[in-house]
Amino acid sequence: MAENGNNKLAVLIDADNAQASVCAELLAEISKLGVASVKRAYGDWTTTNLKGWKAHLHKHAIQPVQQFSYTQGKNATDSSLIIDAMDLLHEGKLDGFCLVSSDSDFTRLANRLRESGLVVYGFGEKKTPEPFVSACDKFVYTEILRQLKESDKSDESKNPELKAIVMSAIDAVSRDDGWAPLSAVGSYINKNTPSFDPRNYGYDKLGKLVRYLDYLEVQERTFGEDSMHVHIYIRAKNVA
Repeated sequence: MAENGNNKLAVLIDADNAQASVCAELLAEISKLGVASVKRAYGDWTTTNLKGWKAHLHKHAIQPVQQFSYTQGKNATDSSLIIDAMDLLHEGKLDGFCLVSSDSDFTRLANRLRESGLVVYGFGEKKTPEPFVSACDKFVYTEILRQLKESDKSDESKNPELKAIVMSAIDAVSRDDGWAPLSAVGSYINKNTPSFDPRNYGYDKLGKLVRYLDYLEVQERTFGEDSMHVHIYIRAKNVA
């Protein structure tokens, strides 16, 4: 999935189910995807539960949307966010949405927005239910938005889930000799596993991650007369 820095995005934050402490990192990540034309955070701002958000709202020019909890056990915030999302959709001025929540209640909303041809980026904690993650074009776990420290990196060669994802992608896009362009592998993974991100495994780029997987061979191939264009190819080891 191509990222377009000119895309107009609506950032809708479920403050009841999002972390205020990663607000700056969240908006920095969104800036890689497009322009945050709309920034709104939903919640009952009369309660003390959301006081951690207030400083971030002012600093980052996020509009707080007040929603009282009329009934115990019912989440009025979700309904308010969904209604606003549909209003924004029908205005037809946006290219995509960033839904910030760890709540599966937004699964249908994400599906509906994608059905209308808009891109949907999800942001939430790793506890986010799988249906909501899968409903987004791309889902970013907010835990990885913290600056990655060298000591946080680990050997992922024995991670069976990661290996299955990578090998499936190589099988799907490789040539007869088993070699696959890393760009094609990355595109295939992003389309089939919305939550995939090299930072989940301790590396900021897919190219860096694959070099540390001991079941892969990695080649750099230069193209063009000036040999300035370098493409990375990968394949499983022990391929004849």
